[in-house]
Amino acid sequence: MSYFSNMKKLQLDILKEIGNIGAGNAATSLSQFLNMNVSMDVPEVNIVSFDQLMELAGGADDIQAAVFVSFEGEISGSVYLLFTPNDADRFIKLLTNDETQSVNEENEIAISAFKELGNILVGSYLRALSDFTNLQLYQSVPNVTIDMVGAILSEGILEISTVSDEVIMIETILQEFDHNTDSISTHFVLLPDPLTYEKIFSSLGVNSYE
Repeated sequence: MSYFSNMKKLQLDILKEIGNIGAGNAATSLSQFLNMNVSMDVPEVNIVSFDQLMELAGGADDIQAAVFVSFEGEISGSVYLLFTPNDADRFIKLLTNDETQSVNEENEIAISAFKELGNILVGSYLRALSDFTNLQLYQSVPNVTIDMVGAILSEGILEISTVSDEVIMIETILQEFDHNTDSISTHFVLLPDPLTYEKIFSSLGVNSYE
């Protein structure tokens, strides 16, 4: 069963373009927030099965730091932003300017900083989606969890499994230049409610299943 099986390259290109706009907005926000140059790129937008999603995210038993945001309005669904704990810590240290902070310790300062990172990244993408489509949406306050990938994604997958066995995964590369040239890759997982993509493409005058 595939909700996305007939989605064509044009539709994926539209989602990638929205992702690129969101990434540009997020890079600008992060650059201002961190007072350093931050670049972001969206090299891949893919339709993947639940099993492939788990594998690409490191495996169902792999520990990840995740930000979860739900959104509703004219379109609705949920978003998961997945980082390795080490990569999450790198950004937390930059956000707090404190080398002792770690999301693994689940301390209040680190979790608050990680939520803010997720709020900037997810919020930038959702604003781009709203602006691109002229569809109103409202995002929830971010939630943070550090757990196995399977446990993190299980609830969202359970909800979408009634209409599909696939999801949209957007790979985002963050490059921060001021301190080093090491890139950080994060998996941005979209779990839409039924009819969300039809509404998106319809708003753009594009038939979802041409």
